[in-house]
Amino acid sequence: MGTAIQIRNLSKEFSCCKALQGVNLNVDSGEMVALIGASGSGKSTLLRHISGFIAADAGEIVVMGNTVQQDGKVAPNIRRLRAEIGFVFQQFNLVGRLSVITNVLTGLLYRTSLWRSMLMRFSISERQQALEALVAVGIEQSAWQRAATLSGGQQQRAALARCLVQRAKVILADEPIASLDPESARNVMELLAQMNRERGCTVVVSLHQVEFALKYCARTVALRGGCVIYDGPSAALTPQLLGELYGNDAEELFGKVLKSPPKSIPAPLVPSPWAAV
Repeated sequence: MGTAIQIRNLSKEFSCCKALQGVNLNVDSGEMVALIGASGSGKSTLLRHISGFIAADAGEIVVMGNTVQQDGKVAPNIRRLRAEIGFVFQQFNLVGRLSVITNVLTGLLYRTSLWRSMLMRFSISERQQALEALVAVGIEQSAWQRAATLSGGQQQRAALARCLVQRAKVILADEPIASLDPESARNVMELLAQMNRERGCTVVVSLHQVEFALKYCARTVALRGGCVIYDGPSAALTPQLLGELYGNDAEELFGKVLKSPPKSIPAPLVPSPWAAV
């Protein structure tokens, strides 16, 4: 199967806190892994380091066999490497005044020349790819609307369509359902699971809602204070274990799970060969 993400002794300190403290983590190709923890635990910081948005103070990150950063320096060819890494933001990161299809087409910018990127010049075949991606996430009827006119759930679907057009082999989703209503949240998680299952994407998704980790991810990594405090089967995250890991914060963070834990989760997803949209 191979390893998609390798993290070795990753550390990052900001003026206010130690954001990451000697993090070691491997994610296999085709896995769908949940990151859980309270705000400030290091989830978003870790994802941004994996994509090369932030340089660490120390440590190494390798994605799909390529070094993203090492010993405080981001790889000089990071733009090319990011072509393999799709990033889904909590606040969608769409340009509201542009059409939905144009936002989706920006997923191609890492693979196009600088002048085409600046002029937003896309071929007919590329536009067809974008339309097919919108069909795949169920919002093709909104292709020519301004992105700002979509609901939150629709905007997040557009962000996932952008990853499809990008043909990302690794998808990093930073609390993608935090600002969505329950139905939209379920729809977005179903789409992430579908991309993992049918396209073989490796997915790492940070979540506050542990019930979604239990339902959609066979493996969960728990962070606290920038440290990995649990890495194992999601099914093992019993109310008792969550209490041990997070103490008095457990009920506030994961109250729904503590009151009514799910009985089971899906079996680990077996990736299919990567296919274009």
